[in-house]
Amino acid sequence: MIVSLHVATGGAAGALTRSRWAALALGPVLHTLGDAIPHRDIPSRKFEVGSGVACALALLARHGPLSPITLGALAASVPDLEHVLPRISERELFPSHRFRGWHREGGIPAWAQLVAAGAILAVLLRRD
Repeated sequence: MIVSLHVATGGAAGALTRSRWAALALGPVLHTLGDAIPHRDIPSRKFEVGSGVACALALLARHGPLSPITLGALAASVPDLEHVLPRISERELFPSHRFRGWHREGGIPAWAQLVAAGAILAVLLRRD
C-alpha cells in the first residue's frame, strides 16, 4: 500500500476509535493488512515520501500532535521509514516487509490508492 493510504487508514482508525492507545495499537495492524492486499506501489520514492509526509503534516496541523487521528496516521505509516532510513541489518524489520510473499505486486493500482487516500483525508481534514 502506498504511504499516503497508510497515513489515511491510520488516521481513520484514530477517528473511529477516538482513543490514542487504540490508534497506536491499530496503526501497525492496519499497515500489515494494507501490505497484504496485492497492490502497485508508486515508482518514485521521492513522491511516496513527499506525499506521505504532506498527508501526515496536514493531519497534524488540523488535529494536533496528540490527537488519535494524528497518532493513528503516524503509527500506520512509520513502518515504511525503514525503506528510507539507513538499515541496521540487511533484512527489513517490519514483518509484512520481511516475509516473502506478504507484500505482493498487482491488484490495486497506485492511482486508485491515491484517490482512496484523498477521499479519506478529505473527511479527516474537514471542519466540524
